[in-house]
Amino acid sequence: MALNRLSEVLWRERHLLETLLFKLEEEQLLLSSGRTRWLALATAEVEHALDAIREAELARAVEAEAVAVELGVVPGSSLAVLAAHAPAPWDELLRAHRDAFASLTAEIGHLADGNRELLALSHRATQETLAALQDDVRTYDGSGHAAATSPLAHLIDRSI
Repeated sequence: MALNRLSEVLWRERHLLETLLFKLEEEQLLLSSGRTRWLALATAEVEHALDAIREAELARAVEAEAVAVELGVVPGSSLAVLAAHAPAPWDELLRAHRDAFASLTAEIGHLADGNRELLALSHRATQETLAALQDDVRTYDGSGHAAATSPLAHLIDRSI
């Protein structure tokens, strides 16, 4: 019975990891296209997926503990250890879950790194644009009045 509950939790966690992967791809498409209108929403969806995964990890830990006790292995054992001690067909199913987690985690890591790089490039481009506009931007002094700008160089025709 504990193996069945663990399997249900693992399927749910796999689904959540796939959802996170999808949300990261959405975020990457927005970043790549330069269409940032929905970027905040996409980022919030990624955070929501991460929260759901954290909850699923807790549920997995509880169920894995019960399976470890049932199989007579050390509590806190990895999924690979549980698979090695589980009877058929659970052993293969647990190995398949472990392999899927490894694959999904690698994909998620790669996408997250790419998204961070795109964000950094976007941030740098924004900073450079703002720096280029700095000469044209009027600022305010401490009292809220427009700050005096230093006079620009003028060409004077002395021949007049």
